[in-house]
Amino acid sequence: MIHQQWEEAATIKQLRCVHADAAKYQVNNVLTPEKVYDVKNETEEFYFIIDDTGRIGGFKKDYFQEV
Repeated sequence: MIHQQWEEAATIKQLRCVHADAAKYQVNNVLTPEKVYDVKNETEEFYFIIDDTGRIGGFKKDYFQEV
């Protein structure tokens, strides 16, 4: 279960959150606009980052832009 070790994994890249306005899900309590986050894993549709709670979270790519 590789996902259990993502918190300790090396950072792939850094992203800046451009907005936390989600149409379907509530992300404004775990993402801060203009904050830079470390990416621990990436798929075609999602970035897996350490969010404001200090845990790994998967978020759609449209919330971010590369730094």
